[in-house]
Amino acid sequence: MGALMVQRKLMWFYVVVVGAVILLQPSYARQDSAVSNQSGTTIRDGTHDFDWDIGTWKTHQKRLLHPLTGSATWVEYDGTDVVRKIFDGANQGLVVADGPAGHLEIFTLRLYDPQSHQWSVYFTSKGGGTLSQPAIGEFKSGNAEFYDQEPYNGRAILLRFSISNITPTSCHFEQAFSADGGKTWETNFSVNETLVKSETTSGHH
Repeated sequence: MGALMVQRKLMWFYVVVVGAVILLQPSYARQDSAVSNQSGTTIRDGTHDFDWDIGTWKTHQKRLLHPLTGSATWVEYDGTDVVRKIFDGANQGLVVADGPAGHLEIFTLRLYDPQSHQWSVYFTSKGGGTLSQPAIGEFKSGNAEFYDQEPYNGRAILLRFSISNITPTSCHFEQAFSADGGKTWETNFSVNETLVKSETTSGHH
């Protein structure tokens, strides 16, 4: 993943996806159905994990300019994240933001696999031409983590995309890299979002 992918990998989903909610506070978490696997173990159906995210959000992003170099130089952006439902188990988000370091446009696609009960989160940026390889994961206890392995500056690294602090009107996304197989992680993208307009009236929740 090149420097361009550092910008698009986030977001928080953006797009943030994942993707996901589910065991959130009772006031806004929906009741999810459960399925049983062949061993009889009950597995939560996460098809609606991202329903809370459908709507328009105000975003504030911080990006580490040179990950995995020891750099402590961060740049900030402000913008919007518009998340739309495609159908149950699929949604998309578009982040548009500006800051001293320039303009960001990040598209995310989040797809749920009912067999593995995991989400795949894909990203691309304006001019990218292709979707990234997916970060794969799931929601547990109201938070989510998604992982993949990909090249960055000529070496293989691990990428972690996480979603936390979900409330009815706010959420937090982070992207981190690990160059030592997951022993240590360096956060390089941090996003806080505040809800501007939900889509509850359109049947997404």
